[in-house]
Amino acid sequence: MPDTDLTGRRVLAVVTNYGVEQDELVVPVRHLRDAGAQVDVAAVEDGPIQTLVGDKDPGESVDPDTVLSAVDASGYDLLLVPGGTINADNLRLQDDAPALVKEFTSDGRPVAAICHGPWALVEAGVLEGKTLTSYPSLRTDVRNAGGAWVDRSVVSDDAGGWTLVTSRTPDDLDDFLGAVDAALTASR
Repeated sequence: MPDTDLTGRRVLAVVTNYGVEQDELVVPVRHLRDAGAQVDVAAVEDGPIQTLVGDKDPGESVDPDTVLSAVDASGYDLLLVPGGTINADNLRLQDDAPALVKEFTSDGRPVAAICHGPWALVEAGVLEGKTLTSYPSLRTDVRNAGGAWVDRSVVSDDAGGWTLVTSRTPDDLDDFLGAVDAALTASR
């Protein structure tokens, strides 16, 4: 059981139905649920989510709790955007995903994105003045979107009235989850 009690906190994770990096979805969802948070996984379609390991090998299959088009984001405390190259590239093309990012950020609620997940934030146009990290191949996209890219295991940035937590890869999950817990605790 995690040290942080997140009972009463609600988290929305957004993904496509194919290509999300297994550990970037499964590990945070389990961690947050073990800490008492309610986590809903929203996928593009109502059907199994096929995760991948290393963007190529089949991982766990995860059942979504809802679909992106049916989400009422108003009751959630944090938006989680996992990576996986295929997932993140396709997720940013779904109108509902950038719209959810904009809703969270305009309401001052935290967003946590790992690996290629920040592509959804680039697409939403919310990175101006933010410092963040990601998988290194996104650094030019982040800079072009007005963000400052750094190479660190985790970055938590409160500029602009909302908290953004980012990490580079599944290797950074321990640091990422600690920062996500802190963001959720601070948003009480």
